[in-house]
Amino acid sequence: MIETREQVEAWGATITAVKEQIGRVIVGQQDVVEQLLWCIFAGGHALLEGIPGLGKTMLVRTIADTLDMSFSRIQFTPDLMPADITGTNVIQFGLKGETSYQFQPGPIFGNLVLADEINRATPKTQSALLEAMQEKTVTVGAETHRLPNPFFVLATQNPLENEGTYPLPEAQLDRFLLKINVSYPSRDELKEIVRRTTASHEATAEKTADAAALSAIQQGVKEILLAEEVLDYAVQLTMMTHPGEQGVPDSVKKYVRFGSGPRGLQSIISAAKVRALTAGRLHVSVNDIQKVALPALRHRIFLNFEGQAMGVGTDAVIEDSLAAVEKRK
Repeated sequence: MIETREQVEAWGATITAVKEQIGRVIVGQQDVVEQLLWCIFAGGHALLEGIPGLGKTMLVRTIADTLDMSFSRIQFTPDLMPADITGTNVIQFGLKGETSYQFQPGPIFGNLVLADEINRATPKTQSALLEAMQEKTVTVGAETHRLPNPFFVLATQNPLENEGTYPLPEAQLDRFLLKINVSYPSRDELKEIVRRTTASHEATAEKTADAAALSAIQQGVKEILLAEEVLDYAVQLTMMTHPGEQGVPDSVKKYVRFGSGPRGLQSIISAAKVRALTAGRLHVSVNDIQKVALPALRHRIFLNFEGQAMGVGTDAVIEDSLAAVEKRK
């Protein structure tokens, strides 16, 4: 529970310190790191999209080290089975020949789970992971096993290759709080990456927070104040992504099949509250809503055939929707 402004500022300082420690290992990608921390401190899961070799795995492992969480990595392939993720019952033989079943946990039983190239697994395997994300439990046979707390899934997918992949259905994409685009590093960042990775000394991140601090901040985030006019702004933005709504931009009318649902609005508010807390504020601002809109909505807007054929990006649609809301003010 938030009792003083000093407590809010202390929590914001903790989030900033975590970001600084990650920066000791990860070169650049400041927006990606910031958005991942929004997701984690809001208690949600994230989907990272970017070409191979941009340090996504190293980033997730570094976050786990900084927050003192157990790290688990699952490499998704077409032959991966649900039991390879969740675990299975193994037959145990006693000294007198009696048999019993013992549950052998799978790699999903970790605090921070990296689901690498999630779109390479079959829909059956994908659904097993996404069910665990939603319920935070795993059911094997007649027994239900609770996943550790805290529990986060940070999934990655490669946008370049379509062969041998199984794109996530819209309903499953919706379970990710944010979709984060990982961009290519700049010239200076490339030089720094080479210096760090080819030197004899390997940079490491120090533990900055633990599960108790993480839980306290997550609870504090929920108590950040949300003014009615700021909530109205977020609602208007969500409605501006619906092609049937009055006053929507032309790009939405022409290229969007379905706009964002209630989870999109929930994601905007959750991430905006973390951003406000990071800045040491007790309230969410309109600027917070604007800054979190792209990662919160880009995977929740579905283009029609014409939009896909024209190569329209959902980010451009969201920016048009933001502009339309601003005109209404």
